[in-house]
Amino acid sequence: MGKLTVRALRAVLVVVLAGTVFVQALMVWALATDPEDGSLPLTPLRVITILGMASVQVALVCVWRLVTMVRRGTVFSHAAFRYVDGVIGAIVAAALVWFAVTVVNAPGQRDDPGGTVIMGGVGVAILGVALIVLVLRMLLSQAVARDVEAAQMQAELDEVI
Repeated sequence: MGKLTVRALRAVLVVVLAGTVFVQALMVWALATDPEDGSLPLTPLRVITILGMASVQVALVCVWRLVTMVRRGTVFSHAAFRYVDGVIGAIVAAALVWFAVTVVNAPGQRDDPGGTVIMGGVGVAILGVALIVLVLRMLLSQAVARDVEAAQMQAELDEVI
């Protein structure tokens, strides 16, 4: 992975992390100062938003650590699994948060339930992303196993020579 790519990715991660912290701060401020007017269940939506931003932040930190491991050439190790698992967990949490938004929003969609169905479909798609990352984790597992096997073969070859 080139230096320019790493810098660009890290810049994007920093901007997104700053944005999520900003949104969380606004939601906490709104929870403390803005009373509900009764038209929407704002308090649950604000709490859900705070939790959703936290799941995004966990994923961002894990991706940052994985990028660091890639730059150092240590990504094909067992240490990488905790960060990949963190990304998977954050994506699943984001899907659960999205389903919570769908449930909170559903009573307002009684006349047109299509919106709720679409929102449910988006939640399933988010879970699909978690499954894709799980498959990538399995590929990483195979790569780590091959790397260990290659190191053992190299050690045996060094003994022979």
